[in-house]
Amino acid sequence: MELILILTMLAVFVILVCNELWWRSRVVHSEFSRKFVHITVGSFVAAWPFFLSWHQIEGLSVAFLVVVTASKYLRVFQAIHSVQRPTWGELFFAVSVGLVALVTHDKWIYAAALLQMALADGLAAIIGVHYGNRLKYLIFGHAKSVAGTLSFFLVSAAILVAFQHWSGTALGLGYIVLVSLLATVLENLAIMGLDNLLVPMLVALMLVNR
Repeated sequence: MELILILTMLAVFVILVCNELWWRSRVVHSEFSRKFVHITVGSFVAAWPFFLSWHQIEGLSVAFLVVVTASKYLRVFQAIHSVQRPTWGELFFAVSVGLVALVTHDKWIYAAALLQMALADGLAAIIGVHYGNRLKYLIFGHAKSVAGTLSFFLVSAAILVAFQHWSGTALGLGYIVLVSLLATVLENLAIMGLDNLLVPMLVALMLVNR
């Protein structure tokens, strides 16, 4: 089990280093580089309950928080901090990894909650950057795109449909739409990167208490 834990930490480190080198090469948009880590690491974390214990996940969350905090102030992994607006999203990401594990010990619920942050938020940002320039709106002074928001809702719903299929848990179309809609609204309203914490927690709590 210790070997698996070491390999898990090594995998995350390799992703961060490769992304940093990619970002420094200047061949990719900084937002895409950031969201690449968001999607890859987030999706990897979502699978942790299938080969790590809950205590190990909670411990890795603390380790994540320490490393990301140090990186932010020492500017080690500049690619993940390259966003222009003020944000603490990377730190909230680390916190959510552990908090969701405290809310549920259901592997499928944990995966669905973390994938909301990894895939729905990550893909929405990428699509918003590339296709959302024409239709935009402001939330608390921050520009949001209709394309990005719609993408978040659709990916969120797709994740819940997959959760229903693989976990054998009947949610129903109405509940899937409700959870996806609430997650989308929360993602729009959350500022300073708080969506990285609030969205996974909302989905986890709604699936636990369905």
